[in-house]
Amino acid sequence: MPPKKKTHEVTLALEAGNAAMVDLGKMLGPTGANMRAVKVEYDEATSKQRGEIIPVVVTVFEDRSHQLVYKTPPTSFLIRKALGIQSGASNPLTQTVGTLSADQIKQIAERKLPDLNANDVDAAVKVVAGTARSMGVKVAE
Repeated sequence: MPPKKKTHEVTLALEAGNAAMVDLGKMLGPTGANMRAVKVEYDEATSKQRGEIIPVVVTVFEDRSHQLVYKTPPTSFLIRKALGIQSGASNPLTQTVGTLSADQIKQIAERKLPDLNANDVDAAVKVVAGTARSMGVKVAE
């Protein structure tokens, strides 16, 4: 059987276990994919991570079937969750919203490693630390 021809590929950042039909409709409406089926499949797969933002790549094929590929939560989301803050600093050069310990950064880096452009945990730690600094978060050495 020849491989299916893909017609659309959309990346969505949705709430785990509770994807909003409005968000799905905006992004998947033009593709002709079955939004209800995507929602049910996404909610079932992410139900254990409720409260987090889990990005998903939705690939729609010409027969209107779909495939979901799950990613790790955004680094900024994981940093905000670790510090218990709502957002980063509006001006990271002059404001500080919190401090991340080396252990917290390493935990975030280990979780993000599959989706980062890094070969090992040390490189991933540097990427996460850079994201933290750009949010106005101090990085403990």
